[in-house]
Amino acid sequence: QVQLVESGGGLVQAGGSLRLSCVASGSIFSAKAMAWYRQAPGKQRESVAVVRSGGNTNYADSVKGRFTISRDNAKNTVYLQMDSLKPEDTAVYYCNFIGYYAPWGKGTLVTVSS
Repeated sequence: QVQLVESGGGLVQAGGSLRLSCVASGSIFSAKAMAWYRQAPGKQRESVAVVRSGGNTNYADSVKGRFTISRDNAKNTVYLQMDSLKPEDTAVYYCNFIGYYAPWGKGTLVTVSS
């Protein structure tokens, strides 16, 4: 069964940057689109960025111009570079496939202080 392990979260001041990583086990990584999601306290999980197998990307309006998603198929890893962070970016961040079932990982907590 595919496993997802997120890392790279932490506490940062507003305006700062963090880089999240997500490693996926298994051999299907390179063939599937991947996404980063986040869930803030008391809110539903939402998609923030998508990278397709060919490298095309899409972003939620709330992060466009500040976040960059990328992937390294040789390392089965997807990244989320987060710049100009805002307090409203505070959430637990998760990655997952699109169009392929994998159990959610534990996520990584990002806290942005004002």
